[in-house]
Order: sequence, then structure tokens, then C-alpha cells
Amino acid sequence: MNSILSKKRPEKHLLKSLKSNAGRNFSGRITVRHRGGGVKRMYRMVDFGQEKLGIEGGIVALEYDPNRTAYLALVEYRDGTRRYVLACDQSLAGDKIVCEENAEIKTGNRLMLKNIPVGTEVCNIELRPGKGGQLARSAGSSAKLMAHEGKFAQLQMPSKEIRRVPAECFATIGKISHPEHRFEDYGRAGAKRRKGWRPTVRGSVMNPCDHPHGGGEGRTGIGMKRAKTPWGKPAMGVRTRNRNKWTSKLIMKRRK
Repeated sequence: MNSILSKKRPEKHLLKSLKSNAGRNFSGRITVRHRGGGVKRMYRMVDFGQEKLGIEGGIVALEYDPNRTAYLALVEYRDGTRRYVLACDQSLAGDKIVCEENAEIKTGNRLMLKNIPVGTEVCNIELRPGKGGQLARSAGSSAKLMAHEGKFAQLQMPSKEIRRVPAECFATIGKISHPEHRFEDYGRAGAKRRKGWRPTVRGSVMNPCDHPHGGGEGRTGIGMKRAKTPWGKPAMGVRTRNRNKWTSKLIMKRRK
């Protein structure tokens, strides 16, 4: 565990019980494979938007969240209320942050895209004004503000896709905490089981009735030009994005 994290108990009034469905939908069918078991966890209610607009707050502690890759910052505002927000990289306990339409350009502060200088790294970005942050929320991720274009701001996403976002949307200065997450190693199988992951079996070692890649003698290949899912649909490298999404018209350059 990172040394900057607090060892205090999480805020009780910001916790909510989380039911484990083991990858099953409302009718009990498995819709996400290889999930189940794991240690019980409580959900931390995170303020992704700007609930305390214009009120300065101080970071009381940085805490681990079992439900996401990033760390959380417990912020206490001047009016005495406490909220969880996504912690930014290099943020420490004692730092002051504020969410305002035109705040100081400082890591952790949250302001409108139209008031942020070009070239700044931003995270926890809104797609619609007032809806709360939806983009660049995982550990170490951030987007780069490329240009201002009338009512829109051009952002380069972590995937190198360039898209337009309304300039009235809020974003947080800096990048999300815990960038070293992608280098972490579980070490043993039991550690991943405690996270709620069950064993995954390769399709090429199954029988033909169980997977399109199955069958053959010994360690044979998949026997086809391109990989398929267990249900026979093309996999790996095939576009899965819905062509009729309303946000498609805001994408200026697709990711490679």
C-alpha cells in the first residue's frame, strides 16, 4: 500500500452497501464471465461533479478505494461537510482545492474548460454541463486541452482520439492519482480471487462444442484467420462502437 494513504476508517456517512451479482443480470443469466466470489466491499459515494461550487475545501486524507484504480481524496469544506473526490497525482493531505467557474490553474482545482489554457492536462471531464465527470477517471489518465473552438473545446483523449466537448463543462486540473497502477503485479492467484475474479480458460484448449477455437491435437493454433468470441463473433481489432451514438459527430480524429 502507498505510504501517502491514510490508515483511518472510511467516512461512514459516505458508504453504501454493494451487492455482488457475480456477473449476472436481473434474470440471473451470466452476462460478464469470470466474475464471482471476492471480499465484500462497501461503495464510496464520490462527488464526480461540483456539488460544492465556489466553496474552498482542504484535503483531509487520501484513501484507498476497492471499487476503482484511482485513490480518493476526502475533502472537508468550509461549511463543515465532507465529500470524496477523485485524488489527483501529487495531491497531498493539507492541500486546498476549489471548484469554481474561473479558479486558479492549480492541480486539483476544478473549473470550466473555456477558462483553462491550451496545453493543460485535465481529468474527470464532463460530457454535458452539470452531469458530473465522465471522461479520464481511471488511475494515471488525463486528457490534453488542444484548442478552444467557439462553444467547444478540443481535447486529446488518453487513446489519442481528438474530440470536442462543450466549453461550459467542468474539468479538474492535473491527472488522476496512482499512475503506477499498470505496473502492479497480483503476485499469486489468490490475490486476484479476492478481487472477485474467477479463473479464465483459453478457448484454444476447449472442445469444439464449447468454443470456435477449440479442438485439434496437442497445442494447435485456433485454425482460422481471425480470432472469434465464444459466440462466433469477430474479436480483436474489430470496431464495436455503435455507429448511431450522438457523440460521434463530436469526434474529430479517431484513435489509431
